[in-house]
Amino acid sequence: MRLIEHEFAPDGRVRLAGFLHRPSPEMGALAVRPAVVVCPGGGYHFLSDREAEPIALAYAALGYHAFVLRYSIGDHAAFPEPLVDLARAMAHIRRHGAEWGVDPRRIAVCGFSAGGHLAASLGTLWPEPFLQEAAGAPAEAIRPDALVLSYPVIVFDIEAFSWMWTPVAAGRSPDEMAGLLSCDRRVGPHVPPVFLWHTRDDAVVPVAHALRFADALEAAGRPFELHVFRRGVHGLALSDARTSPDGTAMTEPRSAEWVDLSVSWLREEFALTDASDPSGA
Repeated sequence: MRLIEHEFAPDGRVRLAGFLHRPSPEMGALAVRPAVVVCPGGGYHFLSDREAEPIALAYAALGYHAFVLRYSIGDHAAFPEPLVDLARAMAHIRRHGAEWGVDPRRIAVCGFSAGGHLAASLGTLWPEPFLQEAAGAPAEAIRPDALVLSYPVIVFDIEAFSWMWTPVAAGRSPDEMAGLLSCDRRVGPHVPPVFLWHTRDDAVVPVAHALRFADALEAAGRPFELHVFRRGVHGLALSDARTSPDGTAMTEPRSAEWVDLSVSWLREEFALTDASDPSGA
């Protein structure tokens, strides 16, 4: 395993960490692998460690190159800064794809809660000229090839989530922000395939967010897979002891299946063969 890190801001607040598999002649068919870019949640106020490296390492253990993006939050979260961070990260990975053995046509973005919103925003806004200009990269460099959204925020609702949206809106009108950041309103033929999972018990981000995005994807004829688990509070991460605060809290065996489900889904969406599937599934 090779570890890399790149800083996108002089003060180190925006960082991309990568967990890369080293090429081996014993696994020649996997000299080039798909990748997953992880965006942790935290309401654009902080970044959850539970939804960062543990997620990347879970995908790395299944043979994927994996990255964690620590994007702009708090006083630096005004739109479109976090989105520009993610776009720059995607372009950076593709720029180094040949060196790192990353398949540039098979890069998924996996986001949690607000990080899920960030991932969905890239999936819906990547063709926009303003984003390409801000990121300094063309559309084909910043686009995600698939989205894995974990209990994502989808709808911009300033009344329900004022604590989260206030720094993001940064003086813009609620109507303007709703048009840009309610991801269900931005779905079209450009949106990549989406894997969604949520829990019915989530009292922080209601399951209605995932359902609305799924409805929009269905209406637009875009491919998606949706899993709604009956039990589980918000912020489950891996949903097992690896990301539990005390080893037992925030563990739900049923929803812990989401990683394997997403990997089998990625195999289909990325058209991986037995030889090219790093998970060996």
